[in-house]
Amino acid sequence: MGIELKKSSIDLGIVTTQGAPMLAFYRDLLGLPLLREMPMPGGNGVMHQLACGDSVIKLVVLPTTPAQAAPGGIQGATGYRYWTITVGNISTVLAACAAAGHRITVKEREIRPGVRIGIVEDPDGNWVELLQIG
Repeated sequence: MGIELKKSSIDLGIVTTQGAPMLAFYRDLLGLPLLREMPMPGGNGVMHQLACGDSVIKLVVLPTTPAQAAPGGIQGATGYRYWTITVGNISTVLAACAAAGHRITVKEREIRPGVRIGIVEDPDGNWVELLQIG
């Protein structure tokens, strides 16, 4: 059977209690445009929607701390551990992230001919893989 896709991208929700640092990372440092802000149902927090190509990154800022995901990136636990943004300026972005004090968990490297990756941690410790092809 399968699903009948109506959009060629996904929306990703990132739950946090650190609204300002997360917006500074995703909106200001990475440059993802802010689409809109909206209150969460029941008035428990706010959602900041950011454009990432055709995808939407939803930063859900909660006023209280929910259960925490296990740290450690890819080998830290099962479940969603990282996500990937394909870019055309990986060296520049990783350098800016490092200069802003964000931990580079995987330094830029070629993983196969013509394909480079690097991974940076956001303020909550989530891993964001940057991928450059060509």
